[in-house]
Amino acid sequence: MRYKTALLTALCVTALLGTTAAAAAYQYRYGDITALQNALHAGGTTAAQDLDGSGAVDVFDLGLMKRIAGTPTGTGEDVSVPVTTENVLLQSRYAVKDGTLHLVQSGSAADALITGASASVTLTVPSVPEKAENRVRVGVLVDGEMVQDVLLDKTETTLPLWECSAVRQASVRIMLLSEAMYGGVGVKSFDIQDAGTAPVVPMPKKELCIGFIGDSITCAYGVEGAQGESFKTGTENFAKSYAYLTAAQLGADYQTCCYSGHGIVSGYTADGAKNAESLIPDCYDVNSKFYLYGDKWNFSVRPLDAVVINLGTNDINYVAADPDTRNAEFIEGYVAFLETVHTSCPDAAIVCTVGTMGGEEIYALIEQAVAQFQTAHKDAAILCYFSRTHTMADGIGADWHPSAKTQQDSAYVLADKLCQVLGRESTQLGLDVAADADYQLAQGDGANAASYVGYDKSFWVNTVTGGTSPDAVRAELRGIGLRKGGEYVLSFDVTASPARTFPLTIEADGQSLFDAEAEASGEETHYELPFTSPATADATLAFRLGGVDSANVTLKNIKVTKVSTAGTTK
Repeated sequence: MRYKTALLTALCVTALLGTTAAAAAYQYRYGDITALQNALHAGGTTAAQDLDGSGAVDVFDLGLMKRIAGTPTGTGEDVSVPVTTENVLLQSRYAVKDGTLHLVQSGSAADALITGASASVTLTVPSVPEKAENRVRVGVLVDGEMVQDVLLDKTETTLPLWECSAVRQASVRIMLLSEAMYGGVGVKSFDIQDAGTAPVVPMPKKELCIGFIGDSITCAYGVEGAQGESFKTGTENFAKSYAYLTAAQLGADYQTCCYSGHGIVSGYTADGAKNAESLIPDCYDVNSKFYLYGDKWNFSVRPLDAVVINLGTNDINYVAADPDTRNAEFIEGYVAFLETVHTSCPDAAIVCTVGTMGGEEIYALIEQAVAQFQTAHKDAAILCYFSRTHTMADGIGADWHPSAKTQQDSAYVLADKLCQVLGRESTQLGLDVAADADYQLAQGDGANAASYVGYDKSFWVNTVTGGTSPDAVRAELRGIGLRKGGEYVLSFDVTASPARTFPLTIEADGQSLFDAEAEASGEETHYELPFTSPATADATLAFRLGGVDSANVTLKNIKVTKVSTAGTTK
């Protein structure tokens, strides 16, 4: 009943747009909305804020004010609006130089709601590198669609946002796609024709804000490049980074601090000698280490709810050259950096990871560092996990960096881990819920078979005697968490000798949740089998391979991927 009442009131508020004298007489601005919102929290509302004439100032008046403020009404004026920290919502770190707002980190962005018949943005850079591969890359999104993606080849560039015959209102994001090491971009002004009465207002803050600290993987180095290519800013695109995609999936704002080649105790080194010039702890507290910036970063600008640390990949060669002494050095350095992050963001949960480009040994040291930190901070919310190492099957970017597919898959996993550490329910979207399954060979009914699980989780089954039924030899993946109503895709590659057809089942508590058949031969065959789980269950996937003597079956790339947000834990 409460829902129906609220809906009816909302409909009445909408109708008041055409009849309320206050609505007709005044076009509210962002400052009015903020004042009313603060007054509702702290008291001190005024009779003039009773927009709907109900006799009380409440959230319905706030909703009406927002709707009035957002109504596109051109003034017929052409305006140039300087971009400031007051009229845009800022993502990540920034600097103000000579009166111009500069975006200075991977993914740094200015978000605004713009009203006008046509609009453009003017961008500046202090200089243009002679080599195109070192120029600043900027993306412009309008209502979530990338409408401009440019390497800036002039010190001042004006980019059109849209041109319409009527007034349009749209969300605009100006984003630095290349990394901090190659410079920032100044966002000088928005030029708007037939501007609305409030032509540029900041987009509202999201409930959640996440910090991402990392190296080239976080910068999305080479994500649009090809294996064998060298670095250039034209193939580095933060909009395809796991960090950006994770924030988008969780509906979060974000901050970044990431530099290619950087580490905890040593930056990248090919010969094992220490690289002390490329350390994240040394530049964590500045807006950017690019020579034009370097001001101390104010962490109170936007408190973080969670911080993700993806470092260690560049430390590997240095640590591995002398593990007897450098293992301890890395652990000590990692713990010290955790303390730094915790001090700067005391209320933030922390997620630590590494592994996209390998590093099982360094991850073991990270686990020890996290354990030490937890001992000293028992109330801190922190977890660590090993990121799945990228594969040739998922594609490889420039200089052997992760592809767009690997970045997206990493985002799916990280979003789930962040939900865990923040105590939120995860949708599990994009997760391979069989990633941590237990591989087992079950046999009976006179069968004689052996199995082997490879480093890449390929499942090899060699059968001498197959028994009398398919269930006599079962290649099982146990411990697959399914949700009732969840939509999934079971995918795998299979080869077999001799060629054959075999059944497969996903089951729980003795009941089948999904059944199918697969044909296999000496030529590898790929399967993608969609299904919807009828129950929430701790399930087992069984490839039922019995009934055939002297047979070999190889199963690879076995995944059960959740492909929608449907399904609950209940």
